[in-house]
Amino acid sequence: MKPKRYNSPGLRIDQGPEAIGEILGRLFTQRGWGRRQARLHVEEKWSEAVGPEKAKHTRVCNLRRGILEIEVNSGILLQELVQFHKRQILQKLRESLAELTITDIRFRAGSWSESH
Repeated sequence: MKPKRYNSPGLRIDQGPEAIGEILGRLFTQRGWGRRQARLHVEEKWSEAVGPEKAKHTRVCNLRRGILEIEVNSGILLQELVQFHKRQILQKLRESLAELTITDIRFRAGSWSESH
């Protein structure tokens, strides 16, 4: 099979049919939809792990090198999460997000309205 050639990102210059999976894969990559879906999935599992009341005051910032970064808009809640709930939340996330490697959770102070 002859390799496909592109003259600009995602635009083929040779003729012939192309599998729809290849087209959709390129489209998802170009638009960043895969990353958005993955982020939404992590946010959903975070909310389930901490519960709806605590989830209102937190938000997922990043997952880098196995460390999940969470922003908390309440100093009291931040301390509570770090001191009393971190291990339990980490365990829940490891179970519900088994496809990801989460080695630690880092909390940081932040501020935003509750309707984030």
